[in-house]
Amino acid sequence: MSSSLQIMLGGVPVGGGAPVSIQSMTNTPTEDVEATLSQIRALVTAGADIVRIAVPHRAAAAALPRIIVQAPVPIVADVHFDHRLAVAAVGAGAAGVRINPGNIGGVRALREVVAAAQEHRAVIRVGVNAGSLERELRGLEERDPAGALVESARRNVAYLEDLGFQAIKVSVKSSSAAVTIDANRRLADVLPYPLHVGLTEAGTPRLGSIRSAVAMGALLAEGIGDTIRVSLTGDPVDEIPVAREILRSLCLSESGPRLVSCPTCARTQVDLVDMAEQIERRLWEIEEDLEIAVMGCAVNGPGEARKADYGIAGGRGEGVIFANGRPVKKVAQEHLVDELFALIAAEARDRRERVKEEDTNEGL
Repeated sequence: MSSSLQIMLGGVPVGGGAPVSIQSMTNTPTEDVEATLSQIRALVTAGADIVRIAVPHRAAAAALPRIIVQAPVPIVADVHFDHRLAVAAVGAGAAGVRINPGNIGGVRALREVVAAAQEHRAVIRVGVNAGSLERELRGLEERDPAGALVESARRNVAYLEDLGFQAIKVSVKSSSAAVTIDANRRLADVLPYPLHVGLTEAGTPRLGSIRSAVAMGALLAEGIGDTIRVSLTGDPVDEIPVAREILRSLCLSESGPRLVSCPTCARTQVDLVDMAEQIERRLWEIEEDLEIAVMGCAVNGPGEARKADYGIAGGRGEGVIFANGRPVKKVAQEHLVDELFALIAAEARDRRERVKEEDTNEGL
């Protein structure tokens, strides 16, 4: 079911058994180089592996060389209607270009894009969305919306194959989770190329995260999907933690900490909601693979906290902090979060010192 072919998007391997990569897209005016670079860096700091930027006009294309040379990850240019912008983007060093061959200007224009991509070893992503299907597929869309997406993708991939081009990535997206799942399952059966998976126009951070997790989780659990994007209305940096948690939940990524917390009930005697939210925000600053348990009472709390690397089990206005399966100290509620992170930081320093000492001893 998973893609059998692997491509290189800049320095990032995609498909063919490579780890699933996280992608997002800037929403700054591309011609504002500093603002765009600032957002790219913020996305990368949050955990993005690939960043896509819109190239809607010549001013945006002219800014690409300055952006790409300073970007810390591969840049994919998003281009529609004007093939000259795609050619310019690839020439400027974009690792890939996202186009819909059906709206890029015909076979002659497509040949120019392919020639540029071949010369500069760039990837072409065939991106098909439910809102931009070819006119002749609208009848099929009414009867079989997923089938229409797949047919459009197959046609457009065939155009590239006819030109001898195979550095291809494909996406078929809908705002419907059910249609997106169906379309990607079918596409994985008929094309060997890496698939970019996401729910287009997923919605606000709350609802969009849920819908995206449903669609991507179902596909990734079946081995379908090589790059992903959680498309949310708002700051794109907020997309990255959602994408990371989707991958971690399926054991497809081991990077970063994981928080588990109980849902609260009448037995809870500390302000667990506020505590869990504080801890979740502060965990963004930690890169280590840790599990943190935040539990509100003595029923499941001590047991769950002991299984985690670190944890809190709440009591009446106070809590016990656990580390590596053992209770460390009892702390008043107002100091629990600070004390927990002080312990995590102290033990991280001790580990670094031990590693440094071992390296030094090995060198003697």
